[in-house]
Amino acid sequence: MFHLSLHFIVPALIAALFFRKRWQLSYWVMMATMLVDLDHLLAIPIYDASRCSIGFHPLHQPWFIALYVVLCFAPKTRLIGLGLMTHMVLDSIDCQVTNGVWVN
Repeated sequence: MFHLSLHFIVPALIAALFFRKRWQLSYWVMMATMLVDLDHLLAIPIYDASRCSIGFHPLHQPWFIALYVVLCFAPKTRLIGLGLMTHMVLDSIDCQVTNGVWVN
């Protein structure tokens, strides 16, 4: 449950600290990137607490993560990239905490 709450708290902190003038838009764009977890619906079982999502789910693959990094550098896609990278970093930390690995 703590991991899930971080997916709401960390984007809020990023929006408040780095995008003060438009923090609400920034927060909601980053929250929209949480839809990347829809790829979990392709797994059987859909949820497995011991499974590391990095490297397992289609949109959590290393080549997609590289694309998310690139999105961070273009001004028009920066918030999307930051939201996706925040998500991937939090998922990777969860993998380390629950399984002792950074990727599946």
